Amino acid sequence: MKARHRVVVLCLLWAASAAAQSRDLDLVLAGGRVLDPETGLDAERDVGIAAGSIAAISEGSLSNRLKPGGALVDARGLIVSPGFIDLHAHGQTNRANEFQARDGVTTALELEGGVGQVRNWIASRKGRALLNYGASVSHGTLRVQAMPEYAARVKSLGSTVEAEAERELRGGLYAPLPEEGTKALYQLFEKGLLEGGLGIGMPHQYYPGADRREIFRVFEFASEKRVPIYTHVRSIGAEAMQEVVANAAATGASLHIVHVNSSSLWDLPLVLEIIEGARKRGVDVSTEAYPYPAASTSIESAIFDEGWQERLRISYGDVQWQNTGERLTEETFRKYRKRGGIVIVHLMKPEWIDLAVRSPIVMIASDGMPYAPGAHPRSAGTFSRVLGQYVREREILDLLEAVAKMTLLPAKRLEEVAPAMKKKGRLQVGADADITVFDLGTIRDTATFDKDLSFSEGVVHVLVGGVFVVHDSQSVKEVFPGKPVLGRYYVGS
Repeated sequence: MKARHRVVVLCLLWAASAAAQSRDLDLVLAGGRVLDPETGLDAERDVGIAAGSIAAISEGSLSNRLKPGGALVDARGLIVSPGFIDLHAHGQTNRANEFQARDGVTTALELEGGVGQVRNWIASRKGRALLNYGASVSHGTLRVQAMPEYAARVKSLGSTVEAEAERELRGGLYAPLPEEGTKALYQLFEKGLLEGGLGIGMPHQYYPGADRREIFRVFEFASEKRVPIYTHVRSIGAEAMQEVVANAAATGASLHIVHVNSSSLWDLPLVLEIIEGARKRGVDVSTEAYPYPAASTSIESAIFDEGWQERLRISYGDVQWQNTGERLTEETFRKYRKRGGIVIVHLMKPEWIDLAVRSPIVMIASDGMPYAPGAHPRSAGTFSRVLGQYVREREILDLLEAVAKMTLLPAKRLEEVAPAMKKKGRLQVGADADITVFDLGTIRDTATFDKDLSFSEGVVHVLVGGVFVVHDSQSVKEVFPGKPVLGRYYVGS
């Protein structure tokens, strides 16, 4: 009897322990249409979240596994997707992040331009970020710092240098880096990678002093370190694309070409052929586009140097002053260029955008601008626009294909340089609980070129590390779950 009694007691204790352990979930998203672009899953499931990760995905109910006080969220009739990853987000404040979150973004990275002092930049956002964040190492900044005549001034500007370089260091943008400056530049790159940089940001159209030798040397460095280059090519069209693709082929560097739409324009069909052909022959090159027919940049930048109308095949009336929405004249163009500021540039045909977005080799990235009331609508609506227009209304993209362009493909682009990205861009057990829940029937962008920024519609819930930043289609205030995405060379402070 005693032995039998002990067995019964042990069984009861085991059952109680198992029941306690099974109540391990902080949150359950119940009954949604769950998409995972890596495995091809597209089915109704419950998704269970614990300690910031996806802990369970089940055909059956997971509500019995909720911890006391855990949340059960009805996701029936909604799409449950990995959170969108934006490789190209210049808006790196929480105000900008709020518009991105309402567009379904959970990770927003500054890779095109990068930052000059990566450690300081990461520290400035740590514990205070709405979304996950990270940056490349800025070639544009560090090449000027490698020039003795500019080094002290660049250092004094710190992490704000990208915003001020075109005004205060304009001479450095037009100056060549001597061959003997290459070693100093490499040392600065090394430092940025040790501080967590995600590769090299190289928008060399903004600093015409960088000749082809210098750019090739940057590719050599990136190849040696096995980190990507994210480039805004030196000019519009196929010739500039061929330069960087040839450099990648010659050195073995990984290459990501930003906004292929606005950097190619009329040459886009040929450029996509060049990129696709290089990929088929083993060159590690990828690209991205945003789904709008206008660009946005600084009016004082090199893009608007003498001859810009001929280069871009547009005129003054195609340029819009962000602050007021007015179209420019020769007089106002000269006035604002002297002052400096942001413009929206109407220069692309809709059919070019369609071609880029539907291409299987093109990811979606916003090139979102820093927050301003009249900022380019891509800053608030890129991902919802793709889902609302290209998937639902025009049926140009399949839903799972579109989601992959916003989640899995960006994550895979970064996996080698940032191992943490292996847990993003997927909806699988063990992945980070960066999740976007949206209504495919209503999702759409609302921001336009003529009015102030406005939130997208149809994004119902957004979680970053299991924490709601959007709940029931409303922004959640005073939460800061965003974490830095760090490169593999990172050495903690």
